[in-house]
Amino acid sequence: MTIDEPQVIDASHIWQSDHPLWRLAFRPFYLAAAVFAVLAIPLWLASYFGWIAGGSHITLLWHMHEMVFGMVAAVIVGFLYTAGKNWTNLWTPRKAPLAALVGLWLAGRVAMLVAPPWLAAVVDLAFLPLAAWSFYRVLRKADNKRNLFLVGLLLLLGIANATFHGAALGLIRVSPILSIQAAILIVVLIESVIGARVIPMFTRNGAPGTTPVVNGKRDRITIILAVLAGLAWVTGIAPVFTASMAFAAGCATLARLAGWQPHRTLRVPLLWILHLSYGWIAIGFFLMALASLGIVPASAAFHALTVGSMAGLIMGMITRTALGHTGRPLKTGIAEPAMYTLIQLGALVRLLAALGVDGDGHVTLSLAAGCWSGAFLIYVIAYGPYLLRPRIDGLDG
Repeated sequence: MTIDEPQVIDASHIWQSDHPLWRLAFRPFYLAAAVFAVLAIPLWLASYFGWIAGGSHITLLWHMHEMVFGMVAAVIVGFLYTAGKNWTNLWTPRKAPLAALVGLWLAGRVAMLVAPPWLAAVVDLAFLPLAAWSFYRVLRKADNKRNLFLVGLLLLLGIANATFHGAALGLIRVSPILSIQAAILIVVLIESVIGARVIPMFTRNGAPGTTPVVNGKRDRITIILAVLAGLAWVTGIAPVFTASMAFAAGCATLARLAGWQPHRTLRVPLLWILHLSYGWIAIGFFLMALASLGIVPASAAFHALTVGSMAGLIMGMITRTALGHTGRPLKTGIAEPAMYTLIQLGALVRLLAALGVDGDGHVTLSLAAGCWSGAFLIYVIAYGPYLLRPRIDGLDG
């Protein structure tokens, strides 16, 4: 974290469309997702341990849904809209349209917490299709066909969300947990594609002397194996086949990561967080292979993929992109290593909890929650002022 000259943050006009918060999507979505992350896990844990009364909406399904379709979806949309501006040189939704989209996301979070299930479903389901449509319009206008598949992945997330609500309401005979697991695997696919684009480039630029190897054939094989493993898990095909595909996907992911020279990034926090978090994808696939054979619980695999890879990559990207897109140098201070360490420690402890090393899980779950919320709280404190102020270089965005 760098130190800016003293400035006054004008929060009194935050809902006006010309406020800096609404100049580019990373600003409100990163901030909203981080604040939500700080609050949601302790709230879920308090309900799980029976510490709060009247928390009938705060169930395991609420927790799983809100982490993926709430927090993670917000970060993905914020990132894609911001990257889309660079890819197309056209503005993605900003100002009033952006504020309206963020308001819809917030309405979904409130509805999932307090509204009747059918109404919560209606409100929550609107966000991803609208976000995908807005993104598609920009890509189509710029004739940017290379990134159209990301619109498809956003729509797949929307379909998974619709399946979740349909199952939760008893309208379709599918496990809502399976719908969430499918969504997690879609997000892993997004991470794999975007990670292969940016992590080697960031490494080459940020760690002098490195020569990350990007192999197109190996990349395609890795993606294909990840898709096959995900499809095998979701469809419940023969466990041996699922285990084989998941194990192969894990090995391919590790081979891909090794080519990016992660060992050369240990002194650069903005880089090692990305490499380490990407490595959790391989761990998740290995655990999925074991889970398909009944050796470990599926929770272990999916918490490796969510807390380890997703949260880690999110933390790495919402710091790096926030620095770059607010005109600040890509340098770290005390805050960033603290956030990165906490999120990785939380992932490790949450994995231990999933493996049952703590019996009822009171200690491990509490420690993992503390690490998680602590990491995102530091982000809100350190980066909130950056997101609420204009760029320091005077540019728009």
